This record gives sequence, C-alpha cells and structure tokens, in this order.
Amino acid sequence: MSGCIAVRSDYDSSSLRALARKVRDPRQIRRLLALAAVYDGKSREEAATIGCMDRQTLRDWVHRFNDEGPDGLGNRHGGGRKSLLSDDQKRELASIVETGPDPATDGVVRWRRIDLVAVIEERFGVTYKERTISDLLKELGFSHISGRPKHPGQDARVMEAFKKTSPTRSALT
Repeated sequence: MSGCIAVRSDYDSSSLRALARKVRDPRQIRRLLALAAVYDGKSREEAATIGCMDRQTLRDWVHRFNDEGPDGLGNRHGGGRKSLLSDDQKRELASIVETGPDPATDGVVRWRRIDLVAVIEERFGVTYKERTISDLLKELGFSHISGRPKHPGQDARVMEAFKKTSPTRSALT
C-alpha cells in the first residue's frame, strides 16, 4: 500500500480559499477547495467529496498542484485536430469569402456553406463537412450575419422611380 502524497508547503488552506474566491472557473474552484480541505487535515475521501471527485482524481490533482501550483488546477483544452488547410490556403479562402461570388462563374449571388464546401474541394482538394465550414469561417473572423444579397439584375434607376414619395407630415398642416 502506498503512502500519502505530500502537498507542497508554500500554500495553506486560507491562501487556497482566497484564490478560490478570485478564480472564475467553477471546476478550478472545486479543486482549490478540495486541496484546502487536505491542508485542514480532512481525510482524502472527505476532501475528494468536497471537490466532487473520487480519491484517485484528487491524487492526480495533488500531483499537478505540486508541479505547477494553483494555475495547474485550471482546465487545459486540447489542441484539437490539425486543420486540413494551410495558413496560405486559409488566407486565400478568406479573400474568396471577402470578395464574394461572381454570379456568372460561381452561379450564386452569395456564399452559403454548401457552396464553400464545393469551392474548397475544387480549389484545395480538401473535403469539409458543411457544419465545419461555420467553424472555419469563425476562425477566419467572419460572422454568420451577412448583408442582404443584391440581385444581379437590380437597376438603381428603377428602384428610385418605384419609391413612394409622400409629402412630409408638416406639409399637410
């Protein structure tokens, strides 16, 4: 049977509780409070219950706390899958989206995700799913909100002639 793991001595329960009041991540707060309970002399089982974890998980967090301090108790997000497009290809895609489609060659008046899937596959030889295009566009700094598309056959003179020209309210009195 292994012995208890010693917790680093440069912190105490009151300093961990003070840190827990400043932190905004609820999971990191639970971990800090569980370690504060360890410093208070509670059993590892009780401390793990306070942190909503089991003893083995608490043990793992103690190791990380000993190595990295309170910052080590925060969540780490994995890097995720590597992008299928290179940085140059992403810049080219951003310019394609920014300039918009050419109705004569692209056959559309505004880019939809399904259209961008086809453009990416044609130009870069990479297949994306339609849902992933939204994430890619967000990464490139584009919003899902777009301006209303302009019909290619729209004539400004016809639109101006069609506008209603009612007299102003003050002219009626």
